[in-house]
Amino acid sequence: MAKNRSELVAEVAENSGLTQKQVSDVLDGVFDVFSDVVGKGEKLTIPGWLSVERTERAARKGRNPQTGEEIQIKAGYSVKLSAGSKLKAAAGSPN
Repeated sequence: MAKNRSELVAEVAENSGLTQKQVSDVLDGVFDVFSDVVGKGEKLTIPGWLSVERTERAARKGRNPQTGEEIQIKAGYSVKLSAGSKLKAAAGSPN
């Protein structure tokens, strides 16, 4: 089962005593910071929870799945998320 953003906001608001608007604004701010940090090529770490960093992807050859024609895929960037110890522990314990 997946939790969407509005469900997350509602649950955090209930647990924190903040309004849903306040939680939503904080979440927007967190994601803005994530975007800025990753966009600059820096690593963002929240000890015990997660780390986020930009990775480079080299140029490579690929195939068009419809025609089988070989194509050149440009170099680019991707994002790597790594779970911290607290997140890994939570994933390993049943609720």
